[in-house]
Amino acid sequence: MKRCTKCCLPETQDCIRFDESGVCTVCNQIKTKKEHIDWDKRKEMLHKLCDRFRGQYVYDCLVPFSGGKDSTYTLYYLVEEMKMKPLVVSFDHGFYRPQHLENRERTLKKLGCDFMSFKASWKVVRELMLESMRRKGDFCWHCHCGVYAGSMRVAVEKKIPLIFWGQPDAEYGSYGYSYEEIQEVNEKQFNRFINLGITAEDMVGMLPDWIQLRDLEMFRYPKLEEIKHAGIVSVHLGSFIPWDPRTMAGVLRKELGWKWDRVEGIPEEYGWEKVECMFTGIRDYMKYIKRGFGRTTHLVSIDIREGRKSREEAMELIYQHDGKRPASLDLFLELIGVTEEEFLKILMKQAVSPYAHDPSRTEPMETLWDAPRWRSMLGLTDCID
Repeated sequence: MKRCTKCCLPETQDCIRFDESGVCTVCNQIKTKKEHIDWDKRKEMLHKLCDRFRGQYVYDCLVPFSGGKDSTYTLYYLVEEMKMKPLVVSFDHGFYRPQHLENRERTLKKLGCDFMSFKASWKVVRELMLESMRRKGDFCWHCHCGVYAGSMRVAVEKKIPLIFWGQPDAEYGSYGYSYEEIQEVNEKQFNRFINLGITAEDMVGMLPDWIQLRDLEMFRYPKLEEIKHAGIVSVHLGSFIPWDPRTMAGVLRKELGWKWDRVEGIPEEYGWEKVECMFTGIRDYMKYIKRGFGRTTHLVSIDIREGRKSREEAMELIYQHDGKRPASLDLFLELIGVTEEEFLKILMKQAVSPYAHDPSRTEPMETLWDAPRWRSMLGLTDCID
């Protein structure tokens, strides 16, 4: 596969393009971020935005919160630096890890925030996972839509007209967004790639007859007139301050006691990345089967752009970690009721050329320290320590 001549992203990355020097769109966006953005002016814009809403409503803003490093840093910065009073809103996708739950509780107590969480019926979620995996090779439709549509619905219902998300799409993706603009989080973005091109109305027609549209209410984006009437401003904090996940994770560790963790398919030095979900390794493995790269490629590419790693060092970590079979796959397949043969067949049909996956060359991963507790947390059996 062709890879970016600067970082390690391959041509199978969604929407990626390369310039005449073979440098990818993400690298060029980060160059713009570093060389052409007046961050002092952007921070001044942030202060003006917060001043506009601070003290005008019950809550100054709403922060969608997974409890991972990006949303935790967003919350920390708004409370400690901008002196905002947020409502913290979490969509519970059903797979939170035990240490994540401790991190979340510690964060909320230290920052002193009001918090609400919402969770869909497991019976509905299981069908959504199966359908989105079959159609898009991604079982997380319920999570994508729950976080984005659900948070917007809470903002409308609670009359909170300012929403802060984490990093803008220009930081990691190639979806046509640039650091030269203040990206708005809106229905266009939601339908462009958040919901995988499938609305709740589409999805209900694909599911068993016993599931009705009202069962997918929290996955439906609010109507445009509702958003306009509420006057909602929905933006990324990373449009106003430079985004650096490694540095931010260090701040969270020091200031909040936020604990890092091991994650399947990721080198130990990146213990701040996607620590919240049991099945991060599954999603990355699925991506590898379809596109020939996983999360380690993403992480080392960030470090290359920040001058922390050479391309040679990065490629060595990719060879060591990307593409291995997660130990959690057995639990995941049991949970959704699919065999490994069916799983591979679904994903290999969705492979992005020129990558072609060869399951016979797949090596196994080690079991994570907390994995024996997951069965009990998922309601499958008693905990076995």
